[in-house]
Amino acid sequence: MSATLFEASNFLASTVPQPTSNAPTELTGKVNLVLGILAWAGTAAGVCGVLVTGAMMAISVKRGESSEHMSRLGMVLGGCVLVATAGPLVTFVFK
Repeated sequence: MSATLFEASNFLASTVPQPTSNAPTELTGKVNLVLGILAWAGTAAGVCGVLVTGAMMAISVKRGESSEHMSRLGMVLGGCVLVATAGPLVTFVFK
């Protein structure tokens, strides 16, 4: 069964067109610069989010309040994972 699936996937993948890039080099350089800045900004936002969530957790423990900090931390870490994997995911899909 797996050999049949392997052959079918090879047959289907062989007919996928591979277009060439016709974008001007000036444009691609500027787009790469903007994407690089956005990637750094996303990373900085993730680090700030983790720091702020940690500070809120520490203040809540000192005050004796219970809160939903773990869900916030999970959302921040999920956003960090999304920002960190955005580039490789797009490269995997479009190349």
